[in-house]
Amino acid sequence: MEEGRGGLLSAGGILSIIVGAFEVIGGGMMVALVSLSIPLRPWLPSFWPDVPGAWHPYWPIVPIWSMITGGLLLVLGIIAILGGVSAIRRKSFGLSLAGAICALIPLNLLGLLAVIFVSLGKREF
Repeated sequence: MEEGRGGLLSAGGILSIIVGAFEVIGGGMMVALVSLSIPLRPWLPSFWPDVPGAWHPYWPIVPIWSMITGGLLLVLGIIAILGGVSAIRRKSFGLSLAGAICALIPLNLLGLLAVIFVSLGKREF
């Protein structure tokens, strides 16, 4: 076994776990805040003078989309964490790659690196 390849696979798994943890925290907070009816932005100046203190004319739609987005981030984060653990344990390449892709979906550099590192470490499975 090449030491460099194993290091890349472990790094990809760790990056997947880190991004997945942030997704779980962010998605869980979004779902919790909307579920508890806590406003996501408690203060925002009114851009419409005739509607004092209004956040947006379509305010009732925002909690629905926040719940959907938060739930999606929560699920993606859980899959990313499971995939990262699978990559570190070298159990399933499919789950490891799926976790890295779920870490990539929010479009961040760490998710991209996770996909690259897990893909380069395919021979380790």
